[in-house]
This record gives sequence, structure tokens and C-alpha cells, in this order.
Amino acid sequence: MKNHEILAEEIQERDEEALKYLKDIKWYRITEPKGFKLEFHFNTNPFFKNEVLSKTYHMIDEDEPILEKAIGTEIEWYPGKSLTQKVLKKKPKKGSKNTKPITKIENCESFFNFFSPPQVPDDDEEIDEDTAEQLQNQMEQDYDIGSTIRDKIIPHAVSWFTGEAAQDEDFDGIMDDDEDDEEDEDEDEDDEED
Repeated sequence: MKNHEILAEEIQERDEEALKYLKDIKWYRITEPKGFKLEFHFNTNPFFKNEVLSKTYHMIDEDEPILEKAIGTEIEWYPGKSLTQKVLKKKPKKGSKNTKPITKIENCESFFNFFSPPQVPDDDEEIDEDTAEQLQNQMEQDYDIGSTIRDKIIPHAVSWFTGEAAQDEDFDGIMDDDEDDEEDEDEDEDDEED
């Protein structure tokens, strides 16, 4: 997955060890409501209890990719193993009566945030225009990631795993045949400089 441009942006260094336990990704079309479901199957691992993490996309209209909502699995992290949060420990200020370090938990970037999709509030009037636009952008990005996994990663998993898959948007060929062309262009440029 790190070989795909869109997914590589989502995968943090801290995620890599947990993703080594990923053994399969499957997708299913759903009809009521219309949409699709992604399932990530994991071997037993030291990070979380779940064997399967899923993400379901509910579409307003199957013909047009208009996302109504997305639902992800709640990850059952083992204590101290959450990759979506980091623990910050601060020393108390000098002169403070409290001598224990202050522990603060902060959310952080992680591929596993994919399973906690952005949620649309029940009442549209609760949010202002900027917040609504930001939420819309987050939902579009989330859908792009899900559809990329469904349409490009799963059908050509071996090629992506080996790094042989092309980044070509049309996906005409899955093998990267451009390398020979680039070498020829480099030689042509060298000849022109002489």
C-alpha cells in the first residue's frame, strides 16, 4: 500500500509494524443501502484484538459517487498500543505542589484513522459554512482512499506489493514500462547537449 501515492500519504512510520500483520483486503458490493464494504483481515498481532477491520460506504446514488456516510470498525487497541493517539508526559512546573508528571493523550496522524471516518451531524444547522466545507472535503478524501483501495489496490495487489504497479491514472497497464522510455529520453537529451 505504501507504493501507491494516495495511500503512502496516509501511512505513518508508526503504522508500518502493525500493517505487517495485514494478510488480505476484500471488498463487497452492498445493496441496502447502496454502496460497498472494505474488509482488512489481520493475523493475530500485538496492537489490537480485531481480526477484521471494516469500512462501509453508504452512497446516496450508486450511479454517481455521492457519499451519504461511512462507517468504520471501532479498533480494540491493546493497552498502550493505539497508533491513533500518542501519550505526552510533561514535567510539572517548578514550584508546583503536584510533583507527578502530567500525562496528556493527543490524537495523531495514522492510517488507522481511516476506520474512524468523518461524521455528518444529524442537524445540518449545527455547523457553520466553513466547518461544513471542511467536513465535505474530509468525506471526499475518505471516499477517494476507499475507492482507490477497491478499484486499484485490490485488483492488482501483487503488483502494488512488489512495487511494479504503475501510478498511471488510466491504469492501462499495471507494469511500469515507462522506465525504458525515460532512459531513451535521457540519452536523447544528452545527445542534444553535445
